[in-house]
Amino acid sequence: MRVGVALLFTSFLLVCSGCAQNGAGGEKMEYEETKKMVVDILKTDDGKKAIQDIITDDKTKAELIMDSDAIKKSIEDMVTSDKGKEFWKKTFNDPEFASAYAKALEDEHKKVLKDLTADPQYRGMLMEIMKEPDMEKEMNKLLKTKEMRSVYKELIIETMESPLVQAKMQEKLDKAATKAAEKGEKVKRMKKG
Repeated sequence: MRVGVALLFTSFLLVCSGCAQNGAGGEKMEYEETKKMVVDILKTDDGKKAIQDIITDDKTKAELIMDSDAIKKSIEDMVTSDKGKEFWKKTFNDPEFASAYAKALEDEHKKVLKDLTADPQYRGMLMEIMKEPDMEKEMNKLLKTKEMRSVYKELIIETMESPLVQAKMQEKLDKAATKAAEKGEKVKRMKKG
């Protein structure tokens, strides 16, 4: 295991030192040859195994993990700086990026919304907001718009075309017809009797 790692790095160092000894004219050619050799070595089973050993080594993992405070600070600086704000503004104005971003977070957003709607405190707060006179006025305006009426109409038509709804309505109509017939019979009997 460690032999593979040692072999990989030793061969890499030998190749690199050989490249350094050549003059400036052969540097470009040596670089391409070295690059090809390193790539070939990494593609072998020994090369892959060596990389896996390095990556799974606990000491290496610890060295690769960066200080989370430093990461947080650099992200905050990037996002809150004027350049960062301008970058994100431009980036989110790109419809393709905005769409991909929204799709990537869609499941998370659904989960957050489901969790919030299950939270009694959040629902109570939402109901309080909806009861405010200004909000109620705005909701009423929204519900009376042409677009909303169109949505209602489509929903009603779609609902009425549903086989389950049609079966339920037929059941209700049958019950109502039966009751009406029974009531009619009762009225006839009362007139006769």
